[in-house]
Amino acid sequence: MYSKKELSQLVVAYCAAYDIKHVIISPGSRNAPLTIGFTNHPKIKTYSVVDERCAAFFGLGIAQQIRKPVALVCTSGSALLNYYPAIAEAFYSDIPLVVISADRPSRMIDIGDGQTIRQENVFKNHSLYNANLIDGIENESKNSKLISKALKLATFKKGPVHINVPFDEPLYETVNLIPTRDIIVDNQVSDYEMTHNFEYFGEKWNTCSKKIVLIGVNYPNQKLQQQLIELAKDGSVLIFTENTSNVYDDKFINSIDKLIAPLSESEFLDLKPDMLLSLGGMVISKKIKQFFRKYKPKYHLHVDEKNMQNTFHCLKFHFDMTPVSFFDGFLPHTKPLVSSYQKKWLTIKNIRNKKHSEFLKEVEFSDLKVVELILQSIPDHAQLQLANSSVVRYTQLFDNNSTLKIFCNRGTSGIDGSTSTAVGAALIEGRQTVFVTGDISFFYDSNALWNNYIKNDFRIILINNGGGGIFKILPEPSKTNALDYFETPHNLSAKHLCEMYKFQYAKASNETELNQQLKVFFDDEKYPKLLEIFTPSAINDKLLKDYFKSF
Repeated sequence: MYSKKELSQLVVAYCAAYDIKHVIISPGSRNAPLTIGFTNHPKIKTYSVVDERCAAFFGLGIAQQIRKPVALVCTSGSALLNYYPAIAEAFYSDIPLVVISADRPSRMIDIGDGQTIRQENVFKNHSLYNANLIDGIENESKNSKLISKALKLATFKKGPVHINVPFDEPLYETVNLIPTRDIIVDNQVSDYEMTHNFEYFGEKWNTCSKKIVLIGVNYPNQKLQQQLIELAKDGSVLIFTENTSNVYDDKFINSIDKLIAPLSESEFLDLKPDMLLSLGGMVISKKIKQFFRKYKPKYHLHVDEKNMQNTFHCLKFHFDMTPVSFFDGFLPHTKPLVSSYQKKWLTIKNIRNKKHSEFLKEVEFSDLKVVELILQSIPDHAQLQLANSSVVRYTQLFDNNSTLKIFCNRGTSGIDGSTSTAVGAALIEGRQTVFVTGDISFFYDSNALWNNYIKNDFRIILINNGGGGIFKILPEPSKTNALDYFETPHNLSAKHLCEMYKFQYAKASNETELNQQLKVFFDDEKYPKLLEIFTPSAINDKLLKDYFKSF
């Protein structure tokens, strides 16, 4: 069964030709031709998610894992606008999403017709391309070029695109046969890798006695890990990572804030590198951003096949390629230097880790202690999804299990959609997925649980400190007389949501209860589980400040 609408047939045919295998559909009438077309295609898996904001982040989670385009389909009107938070996240995180919106014909726009807005180019500030299709069989050639360009950019440039598809009524007519179309897939991409003079940059690198490699958000890559380990054999090189960098080695410095927070002016000057090489996406640590903005390196090189991130306002060179391709060309031109730079800072790292352990042994039950216990309990080879705000920052203070794959929506760093993203990622990932979130993030995205595709081994750990704890940690909000409007205190619990959505619910309010729950929490059961941990809001911020003072 096919939709009778030729435009719907064309869109579906091109999506199949460009190997789009996952399509998330939100219910509606105007998108009926697309719904009929996608759900009846034998090579496409479709999902029904009612809330468009959740649907978009659910699709983003799938695309995050498969690293190929995932399509979103919605009806006309404000439904489309609910995709925007996920579109912005995909844009800044280089995640391929294809938004396919049904629309009314142009003659129906701005005349007072229902469920109608100006949909064309609505995502223009945060999309790679906007294909505004034109109804009518006589426009098939032009529409084919527009669709093909959108899908090519999503596939090879890794980002969101928007295809707006106008349909006139009737919308539900079907046919048993459709015409055969010559669908041409354009997979020609430019090769930038031959344009860089690695010898020149290798010479610059070899003259610098202090070098830092900083890695932001990065998808796990074993070859990159080995390349970085090779680079770390140079005593003049420090490698700074974060948990979302997904690379690990004893010579890497993961907990950046733990290292640099207590430094004096003279120590900062001693740490300041001659050359900074940055890789990957967004960096979580605010302290490292402040450091490089104040103590600017002589050379800053950034490697990314799409974005030229001038995060520290001192970028000199951009290599538009993948980090693995960069190191393939760059490493043969580097020479290790005799230097005490790495040894000195790794010694300081070890001193910090000792202080860290001593503090955690004595610390009261709190957000900090809870994060330690959670990270110790997560099974090997699990996927760890993190919510934004306090949760992702606390985890940066710990050296994580190197078998874990760790993800967080750091493109825009928003709380809107972390749970939905984790649900989508868990669906695709073969290993167990554990999602750690704070209370505001969780309740804000509670419609994420209104989803028929949540796996039974999916686990949510909810740290409920009764409000937005990040605003107590930050010094500025507490100086105002409007803290309640920043922190948003509440007395909510996830228990009733778990009953409604058939999650097994457990709770803990102290260390003994938490350790007991964590022993059985990850065991396989018939339903997904949520563990709600209640922590004392009044002391969390003080203990975190005491933690940094201990160094």
